[in-house]
Amino acid sequence: MDEDKEDRQNAVSAVTGEGDGNGEPAVFQGTEYSLLRTILALTLWLGAIHFNIALILAALLLLPAGLAAAIFGILLFFAVIPLNDRNGFGRRLSRYICKYAGGYFPITLHVEDMKAFNPDQAYVFGYEPHSVLPIALGVLGEHAGFMPLRKVKVLASSAVFYTPFLRQIWTWMGLIPASRKNFYEYLAAGYSCIIVPGGVQESLYMNYDTEVCFLESRKGFVRISLETGCPIVPVFCFGQSSVYRWWRPSGKLFSHIARALKFTPLVFWGRFGTPIPFRHPLHVVVGRPIKLIKKPKATADEDKPLLISEKHYFYLLLRCILFVDTEIYHCCYSFMYRLCQINEVHAQFVHALQELFEKHKSRCGYPDLQLKIM
Repeated sequence: MDEDKEDRQNAVSAVTGEGDGNGEPAVFQGTEYSLLRTILALTLWLGAIHFNIALILAALLLLPAGLAAAIFGILLFFAVIPLNDRNGFGRRLSRYICKYAGGYFPITLHVEDMKAFNPDQAYVFGYEPHSVLPIALGVLGEHAGFMPLRKVKVLASSAVFYTPFLRQIWTWMGLIPASRKNFYEYLAAGYSCIIVPGGVQESLYMNYDTEVCFLESRKGFVRISLETGCPIVPVFCFGQSSVYRWWRPSGKLFSHIARALKFTPLVFWGRFGTPIPFRHPLHVVVGRPIKLIKKPKATADEDKPLLISEKHYFYLLLRCILFVDTEIYHCCYSFMYRLCQINEVHAQFVHALQELFEKHKSRCGYPDLQLKIM
């Protein structure tokens, strides 16, 4: 363990400063760089999608039937084999990737107040934007070793965990499927969770000129934070949208397909048309935690209204008024009370993210960049 810590310290430079006089700001930057080792780290980390596509095309178009069947069998095996995030080899590989990938761009982590984080507290990190891939969020993970947190997990699209090779590497790097069950259970177990609230939907609106955050309707993470009492931390990454070039189809059909698949099937490429991203500085800015008062988890009856649409809610409210139905009245009251709490905290998070963006964009080299909240 001491050896791992020493490796991380050798791979970063750290600077603390006065900041705005409130708290203890800190800056960490990946510095380890070796051409061959870095290319290997980036290929292992980000190349699995392209490797799978190339392997499938080769099996279908170039190889004899027997060999093609063997390749599909191997892919199926790696798509269903049980995952083990405590695998010793996998953890060493993850540390290797974090060590060399961070120095490639390089990735710089700006923390507004290190003292605001308690190592024994679980936090919900709301990371934006998603971009093609939210590749810089790994700087917040436990293998990077920058944040003073004991246990960290990253919630990712479930599509990742059906992809051969990618599912193994990203599981070792601390990713888990983004489900409500996982979110609750890992927070309860003391893990801080990193989530990209905009998710797949955000990728449908991204463009090269403006940073887009699809947040207005994304409130599930706020609700879970309230029910677990875990503070929400706004995080924004500058430069991430420039590390890949991309092309995506347009139209409603494409949007429906993306939502059904739980990932955006766009074409993206980096240096020389490979999955190796362009070398572009990345700045990850971490704001102060938004402290919350823990609210009891909704009962089954109270939970129902939060799952209905506004149209059905007003229908129930009309029934309550016309027929003086106390059960429906209680249901509607509970819905409105919890919705107000969620909306209030969600508005705080969005405001904090916007402030974080405006405060740091010039410092990070993007004085004219605009942020659009959808």
